[in-house]
Amino acid sequence: MEQKNFDVIIIGGSYSGLSASMSLGRSLRQVLIIDSGLPCNRQTPYSHNFITQDGEKPAVISAKAKLQVALYKTVHFYNGLAIEAVKKENGFEIKTESGEVFSSRKILFATGVKDLLSDIKGFADCWGISVLHCPYCHGYEVKNEKTAIIANGEMGFDFAKLISNWTKDLRLCTNGKSTLTLEQTKILKQHGVIIFEEEIDSFEHREGNIKNIIFKNQEKAGVKAVYVRPPFEQHCNLPADLGCDLNEQGLLKVDSMQKTNVAGVYASGDCTTQMRSVAIAVSTGSFAGAVINKELIDEDF
Repeated sequence: MEQKNFDVIIIGGSYSGLSASMSLGRSLRQVLIIDSGLPCNRQTPYSHNFITQDGEKPAVISAKAKLQVALYKTVHFYNGLAIEAVKKENGFEIKTESGEVFSSRKILFATGVKDLLSDIKGFADCWGISVLHCPYCHGYEVKNEKTAIIANGEMGFDFAKLISNWTKDLRLCTNGKSTLTLEQTKILKQHGVIIFEEEIDSFEHREGNIKNIIFKNQEKAGVKAVYVRPPFEQHCNLPADLGCDLNEQGLLKVDSMQKTNVAGVYASGDCTTQMRSVAIAVSTGSFAGAVINKELIDEDF
């Protein structure tokens, strides 16, 4: 692409990045969105808990957003992967996998996180479809159904307590010896939670819709949904390369203005918060765009 210099480069063109670009486009800013086209919810069939878009397919939401953002002529798109970020005297340089180099005064990372999925057979096939991470996003659709949680110890106890709001037909799979306390075990059983300590072998499913959890002793537990919180890592290493701090959860540390600890570098969306939802991504992106524009104004006025 011919233009190489921008006010802002946004790395990550999903909900948060697109939302930020709309704020900046409406502020007459020259913006480049670099996106490699791999959103973390690409396997999820429907998005929920986002007003006006409840039940819509995630790809439809992002496609509509991109069409609307593209109407702002100062917003530009680059389909590719950013592989290097360097701080310069007057801003930043971003190099892409294909070798192109772009510069900007400010950078916004809206790069999300990468879930480190279990190697349980069938887990990845069901992820985002019937193996879920968030009851606020998906719990209503599987309310009162046979449901399992894969967790142990304090997390298992708290997760079971949370999910019991959506269903009482609940199993807690510790996937090995339970580390629940005696008191936690007693409370869970009093609330009808069945505890399975056997290790999990596989998920029996049809096109990602789980039917049974198969344990290594060949016992089965029939379920409609499974909740799990897999570990994750940052989807993009460039913030760390620039010196951006992570918090104890492994998320990019930002202040109330979506600023990282590195001057001129901002972050929004899933890479910054445990509340991973389209609504939150859109909100933080929109705010970050406004904040960046105000900082540019203050520098130039």
